[in-house]
Amino acid sequence: MVIKVAQVDYKIVVGLEIHVQLCTKSKLFCGCALRFGEAANSRVCPVCLGAPGALPVMNKQAFEYAVLTGTALNCKIAQFTKWDRKSYYYPDLPKNYQISQYDLPLGSNGFIEIPLQDPRLKTQDTRHKTQDTRLTKKIRIRRVHLEEDAGKNLHSSGNFSQVDLNRTGTPLMEIVTEPDMSSAAEVRELAVELQRIVRYLGVSEADMQKGHIRFEPNVNLIISRGGSEFKTPIVEVKNLNSFRALEKSIDYEIRRQLDEFQETGQTMEMGNKTTRGWDDVNEATVLQREKEEAHDYRYFPDPDLVPVEMNEQWQRDIQSRLCELPLKKQARYVDEYKLSDYDSGVLTAERSTAEFFEQVIAAGGEARRVCNLLTQIGLKMANDRGCGIADLCLKAESMAELSKMIGAGKISASAGNTIFEEMVKTGKNPIIIAEELALVQTSDESELEAIVDRILSENPQAVGDVKEGGKKCKKAQSFLLGQVIQKTGGRANPKVVSAILSRKLA
Repeated sequence: MVIKVAQVDYKIVVGLEIHVQLCTKSKLFCGCALRFGEAANSRVCPVCLGAPGALPVMNKQAFEYAVLTGTALNCKIAQFTKWDRKSYYYPDLPKNYQISQYDLPLGSNGFIEIPLQDPRLKTQDTRHKTQDTRLTKKIRIRRVHLEEDAGKNLHSSGNFSQVDLNRTGTPLMEIVTEPDMSSAAEVRELAVELQRIVRYLGVSEADMQKGHIRFEPNVNLIISRGGSEFKTPIVEVKNLNSFRALEKSIDYEIRRQLDEFQETGQTMEMGNKTTRGWDDVNEATVLQREKEEAHDYRYFPDPDLVPVEMNEQWQRDIQSRLCELPLKKQARYVDEYKLSDYDSGVLTAERSTAEFFEQVIAAGGEARRVCNLLTQIGLKMANDRGCGIADLCLKAESMAELSKMIGAGKISASAGNTIFEEMVKTGKNPIIIAEELALVQTSDESELEAIVDRILSENPQAVGDVKEGGKKCKKAQSFLLGQVIQKTGGRANPKVVSAILSRKLA
């Protein structure tokens, strides 16, 4: 995508590094428990504190989680990989090195597809249409690897800082994309999709408020001027933990780099890569330091950890845990159930919600009505309780029965919402609730016809407006229908009443 500003053509180039905290019970190289919000320095041991003579042991589940994610991202899984020491000094890194993977990551050369929201975008080689005719873009994945997290520096105690090492040794999966994105909106789409994927796979809670997933975009511009191309220095924005901050920081960097180039003419060849932080209050990036190169970290193989060799049986066992991924499931809902793309996206946002929806459909529920109940009432109740729809203790069979009752005209759609809420509160069958609350609609024509006759005789003006036609006709018909519904306490079937009214007013 080429953008023109004040006679300057430029392209936006963005790659993304994503750090995902894996939801294992213990740390990556020791047995310390992983728990959020514990007292500072209460979840540490000689291994994660870097005590002399303490030997690390790899967490097998963390490795399998990373391989599962790499497989979902279409990566080539390495049959042989090793652990490396990445050396640097910082107060929250007690060993003065981080155990990571350098030249032999466990996954490489993959890709992820993201939806493109603007249908006017022209199709390129890396774009194709999904079943629901939405455009998608393929973003290449350079590598997936494992590393341990550092601790946390605290700066809220006056004139000195404190260090909490509970997080030291937490298993982090780092995913690095190629610089294939050309807007902040595309980067946001990738981040959202990746969060959905790791949650679907069950490898991470990906709760951004708890720091389970953090984003670091690498941004620069390719500027065309006077028949030549100029690349601005790459900027890495560190430790973003919200989609809003991710998108806004990239938009800010685009403007800042363009202004800086027009003012100074500085290019990539003239300056090193820098890292910047995000000031959420002022909505601006702030210079932190020049970015180190690989040789600055003095990588070398960790002598205390053996390499990991992946055999075919182990890899097949991990691959068998793959599930249908969210973007594909979303497209299938549009195609198979004829739902809107928006509703399909809401239903597939969480794997447990999508699985419950499919259980209700398998029990005989009608897709559109089930979707409306879950997205309009279920999500609101779940959000109020701080849980997911699957945690509302609803039975798939009861939900299917409720949708059938609405479809058959036994109850109105509004009554269905009321019954849904009572099902969550009491666990009762929808038919029992409908009878207890007198919400069962009547379709008895003889009973309803008598009520219609009474309403028509009591409202001659509305009857006259209908018969005259014109602008007042439709409003008068709605008024008469409403009167019948009100007279029956909401139990009259609107379709039957409308048919009787049409016949008598013809």
